[in-house]
Amino acid sequence: MSIEENYNIGFVAELALREKQIQQNYRPIIAVHKWFARRPGTLFRGLLLSEFADGPIASSYYKPHSFAGLTVADPFMGGGIPLLEANRVGCNVLGVDINPMATWVVREEIDALDLTAYAHAAEQLAQSLAKDLSELYKTRCPVTGRMDASVKYFMWVKTGTCIACKQEFDLFPGYTLAQDVRHPSYVLVCHGCGDLNEVDDPKTPGACACGAALKTEGPVKRNKCACPHCGHLNAAPFHGKGPPSHRLFAIEYHNPELKGRPGRLFKKPDADDLARVAVAGTAWKQLHPSFVPDDIIPEGDETSRLHRWGYKHFRELFNDRQLLALETSARFIADVKDKRVRRALATNFSDLLRYQNMLCRYDTMALKSLDVFSIHGFPVGYVQVESNFLGLRNLNDSPIGSGGWVNITEKYTKAKSYCTKPFEVIFNGKKKTTHYISGEWIGEKNPELPNAAPREIDIRCDSSTSIDLAPESLDGVFTDPPYFGMVQYGELMHFCYVWLRKLMGGDFPGLELSTTRHADELTGNNTADRNIEHFAEGLAAVYTRMAAALKPGAPLLFTYHHNKQAAYQAAAMGILDAGLTCTASLPCPAEMGGSIHIHGTASSIVDTVFVCRDKDITPSAWLVQNPDQLAQLMARELDELRGAGMKPTVGDTRCIAFGHITRMAIWRLRPGWDASVPTTRKMNIIKTAMDTLATVDQVHEALEGARAKTACDACKPQKNNKEAIDAIAF
Repeated sequence: MSIEENYNIGFVAELALREKQIQQNYRPIIAVHKWFARRPGTLFRGLLLSEFADGPIASSYYKPHSFAGLTVADPFMGGGIPLLEANRVGCNVLGVDINPMATWVVREEIDALDLTAYAHAAEQLAQSLAKDLSELYKTRCPVTGRMDASVKYFMWVKTGTCIACKQEFDLFPGYTLAQDVRHPSYVLVCHGCGDLNEVDDPKTPGACACGAALKTEGPVKRNKCACPHCGHLNAAPFHGKGPPSHRLFAIEYHNPELKGRPGRLFKKPDADDLARVAVAGTAWKQLHPSFVPDDIIPEGDETSRLHRWGYKHFRELFNDRQLLALETSARFIADVKDKRVRRALATNFSDLLRYQNMLCRYDTMALKSLDVFSIHGFPVGYVQVESNFLGLRNLNDSPIGSGGWVNITEKYTKAKSYCTKPFEVIFNGKKKTTHYISGEWIGEKNPELPNAAPREIDIRCDSSTSIDLAPESLDGVFTDPPYFGMVQYGELMHFCYVWLRKLMGGDFPGLELSTTRHADELTGNNTADRNIEHFAEGLAAVYTRMAAALKPGAPLLFTYHHNKQAAYQAAAMGILDAGLTCTASLPCPAEMGGSIHIHGTASSIVDTVFVCRDKDITPSAWLVQNPDQLAQLMARELDELRGAGMKPTVGDTRCIAFGHITRMAIWRLRPGWDASVPTTRKMNIIKTAMDTLATVDQVHEALEGARAKTACDACKPQKNNKEAIDAIAF
């Protein structure tokens, strides 16, 4: 039994690709709370079963498993995918993360919950919010005259003040509110009067009823805007001290009386809509909040953008109506007596924050709100969207829109239901079926299987660089470590954590730390002066401790990709310092190319799974010695990925090459490795070993050469090499 024997690149890649299309449909558990860059659960199930089950993964994947007595650790647990998958198949699990928000989320995912009690409390909260706040989310339908139509989204545009004439003006980068993808026509905002106009062709939009010529391009270009009153050219952030101001300019609403009408319902705000904004503002100013944090936004790589725009406190990222609604919700949750249910509602509250702020943007194609973390940062746009805080349901009682309590609690309920009844999705052609796997569950105990043996669950908020574990106590380490210079988890999650801590109290278990940021966090960060050496040394410290706790021959495996060689040198140093060798480097889809934060970039969507052990069991066919041999190995793997439905890009192929080059450099260096050598020197030694084997350019050339040769052979009448050509296309 081992991954090296049982794993199937194509089989797992096909599962992972489908899952990453809509991950919540395949792994509902991730909807407990937002986390970043979650790897496919199907991938880690495939890896766990390849290691611990008998036979090829294709024959064991859909069968129930219970590996009682085995212990799996994840020293960088983040959102908890490896732990959830290991726990599901009966393993005891140990999870560690330096970020207290990560430990909160994973505990919420794994800890049992009385769903009946939760549903009752969630319904009471919804009714209480509707009683206090629903009028603030109503509007008059200009089509039917209905006075209590429900608002789905409020659209706001930033406004500036001219430094020359001191007059205010709108900061529209463009006037397109909706495209004709999910709406019958384009919707353009008139720059003259603000009316909304439906047009068929945005290139020839015609004129508004006010006489102004309609246009799609706005006055803001490259963060500069000419004042419409005096012509002076102003520059961002277009205002003095303090956060920017906004003007409500459009509304998308829902009216069940217009069921069957194609497209969406948009309107320009009327006097009553503006009056509701004023009412919310007055109510907020008269309130003495107990749960709205006054925390200062600290300096950071991501938060520096907020500072440039004048934001100093987290509460300034919300408008008055949002602050009023959040405070009202928090007061209800704080009075919930059942601590476990209160934790669940507080988690919902924290997750809701990413939609209830004035950094969210409106997707003009999909016609929905994009949450603040949709690009894994703090985007400050010129047009923002405010979602209905309560949330909406259609006539079939299904949630519509996004960003409200209804949406969050619905997803959370499905997530926790999955814990006691996990499933896989099986495809037969285009037809898919939900395959429930009896006997598996997520948690310490399963209330539906009271006689089943409980699993041990140990979740810690700590630095894995200093954690102490008993020797030979782990049957495997399965993890997804931070990627150097990528997502600033600490900075981003602090946005939610300040609210969660204020709501539950700093003395509540799991919320003892005052911040999610930590000097030992293993991400590159210019503000915190964390460089590649810090990253490499941190990985080495963690892997060394994990290796010492592993049983002989047990795997330490992790997913990894980066577009820079130095990041692979750091990973190699961590493995070598831990006294391990790399027995396999396996490609697998990591996320979708359409993901907002990487769409249109050269980023790879393929991870390398590095499998490391204290003994070498690498198949001889994987021990490549030069670029040509590596190209032949990669050609087969690329063929398997294409057979699974992938279209590997140059960036993907680059990362696959780096994975193999790193593995072979480790294989060559391990016999004489000296971990006491200074980090910079070790990194250079690894780079030399990698370049001696092959550079990415050399692999590219070898692949192209093999492709040309195959194409030439294909010209011969007696052969048909189309499949071979496809297999090695770079």
